[in-house]
This record gives sequence, C-alpha cells and structure tokens, in this order.
Amino acid sequence: MFPPLAYLQWIEGRPETAEHDLGSSDLRRLPPADADEPVPSRLAGLAPPADDVGLAERIAREYDVDESRVLPTAGATHAGFLACATAATLARERDSPDDDERDADAASPRALVEKPGYEPLVETPRALNLRVARFRRPDPNAVLEPDRVAAAAADLAGPLAHVTVTNRHNPTGRLTTRATLADAAAVVDDLAGYLLVDEVYAPYTEDDGAGPFGGPTAAGLPSTVAVGSLTKFHGLGGLRVGWLVGPERFVERARQVEQYVPALAAPSVALARRFFAHREELVADARAHCRENHDLLRSFLEERDDLAGHVDAGSPFGYVEHERADGDAVSEAAWDAGVLVVPGRFFGLDEGVRVSLGRDPDDCADALTAFGAVLDDL
Repeated sequence: MFPPLAYLQWIEGRPETAEHDLGSSDLRRLPPADADEPVPSRLAGLAPPADDVGLAERIAREYDVDESRVLPTAGATHAGFLACATAATLARERDSPDDDERDADAASPRALVEKPGYEPLVETPRALNLRVARFRRPDPNAVLEPDRVAAAAADLAGPLAHVTVTNRHNPTGRLTTRATLADAAAVVDDLAGYLLVDEVYAPYTEDDGAGPFGGPTAAGLPSTVAVGSLTKFHGLGGLRVGWLVGPERFVERARQVEQYVPALAAPSVALARRFFAHREELVADARAHCRENHDLLRSFLEERDDLAGHVDAGSPFGYVEHERADGDAVSEAAWDAGVLVVPGRFFGLDEGVRVSLGRDPDDCADALTAFGAVLDDL
C-alpha cells in the first residue's frame, strides 16, 4: 500500500553533499545548526512569546478564520496525509453511511490530482486505497484551469473524495489567484468533494499581499482545505510544523483521523510560537531572501539562449528545458560537476529540470555560474 517515493529516495542526502545546491526549494540563508542544538538558527536568541496564545489560534489569526477550522500538524506532509485520509473517510461515509453495508473495493473513492505534480500528492491517495485520476495543467505555462478540473471529474466513476492542486505550482512555480481557486472550489463543491490546496509555496511573493504571510490562500472557500507549513518560505523544516485549514466539520473529523498517527511534538509547538512572536521581522527577512533569489534565477534564464522556461513573478524556482539534452542528462551532468538540480521526471516532465534557489543569494549566484558551465559543455 505504501510504495517507496522515488523523488524522496533520490533527493535524500544530496543537498548536504552537493557543492552547489539548486535542488532545495526551502529558503535557508543560514548554515545548519549543531545537530545537538534543538533551536533552529533562525530562532536562536529570540525571546519566547510574552503571551499565552496557542499555536492553533496564531495560525487562525494569520488566515483570518476561527480556531475551530485549524489543525496544527507535524509538517505539511502530515497535514496532506490527514487531509487526504479525512476526505477519503468522509467520501466513504457519504456513499455508504451504514458500516455494515460498506464494500471497501466497490466504494473506493476517487481522487483527482494535477499533472505535472509533486509525486507524494499522487501516491498518498493511492496508498490510502483511493483510485487516482489526473488532470493536466497545460504546458508550458502550467496554469490552473477549473474547466479542465470539471472535464476530468465528469469522467470519474464513484464518489469524489478530493481534487489536489499546489499553489505555487510545483515544479513550475506558477501562482494561482484566489479567484481562480474559487472557481475550482465551486466545481469540486458541486461534486460533493473537497479541494485540497498545498500552499507551502504561496508566500513566495515579491511584495506583501493581503493573505497569510503575504501570499494568496484558498482557505475559507467552500469545501476547501489549505495546507501550509513553516518549512519552505520560513526555512524551519527541522521543526516539522504544518497545519491544515478547512471547514469546521472537516477539521473535526481530521482530529479523529489524527489519532491513528503521531501528532505534533510539544517542543516544536513551543518553537513555532516563538516564530509567531517575531513574525514580522522573520517574514520580512524571508521575503527579501526570496526576492533576491528570484532576480538571480530570472536573469540567469534570460541570459541563456539554450534554455526554455518560465520564472513566474516572485518565484525563486522554476522548470526549464535544455535545447539539446533531456532532464536526466542535464541533472546527471550537473551532479557530476557538484551541482544539484532535480530531474523533471519526478513531476511527470521528462524533458527538463526544476531549478530552485533556496540558499543564501551569494551561494546561489555561485551555483548558477557552475550550472551555466555544465550547460555550456552539453
């Protein structure tokens, strides 16, 4: 039921051993802290919060929703798993409300997942015995088109548990507006399913917007569950702090599903509250970091006649294709030269690679120079 995830197996250990890291998409300006030091470098020396506001309430304030609609989790992967499992559970209960009448195979709900897309978002519902179909974001722009969701959903047989999208889209970095997400949510709501939106990259914007951490959100839309974390934009992956924000009924059922798996650890909760106590300065620093790296990547792509691709406004990562080599060839040549880039095949795009600028801008500038030398030799 739970096959190995090819991308996670491939990436394991590579960011730590690469001389130049253009594979990690989380914003990590500072070097790793001592492995025995429990406080991340970004939070070291910062005072604990002076109030007793809990983590769920802090997140709720960020999203401008009631606390009953928030479930803190042990990272975004945990949140995504719970969201998928909860949507599947509710679909089964909706289709066969009597436990004695349920046939696990006949009533197997359907999940509809974007393509190209992040592998775990496809394999998690499969592991939970959902039947997975895909809908395509049209290449090369990879914009979200609600009409494509509706057309793909119309071909499904059986109850729809959920439709899954990412915002920013992974791997292209395309940002979707709340208005477009609302149109997609309306499609899914009509089918009695849930729209699951992985928003870990949504705060990657050039300027502060009105949404959580400055990015757009689908939270609060009908039948919609938004997933976020402190990992990507905030560079606090070691804490494993994430959350889901959804309808009160959904979150209440997710709390019951959570009883089957480990939950968020108290030390991580305490450090996440410390983050929120210093939210303004930490978010401002992350935004400046993101902006510098976006400018580097955009300039790099503009200067390369041998690369085709798109760097969305404000995004420090994107998907590119080389004129003479496919994604595996580019990735392997780069790795041989000490440069880490991710083959697009892990997202369903064989012809190119995802290039991510998460490290300090000076390090990223050096990495792009090294990557350019690799491309020159292809």
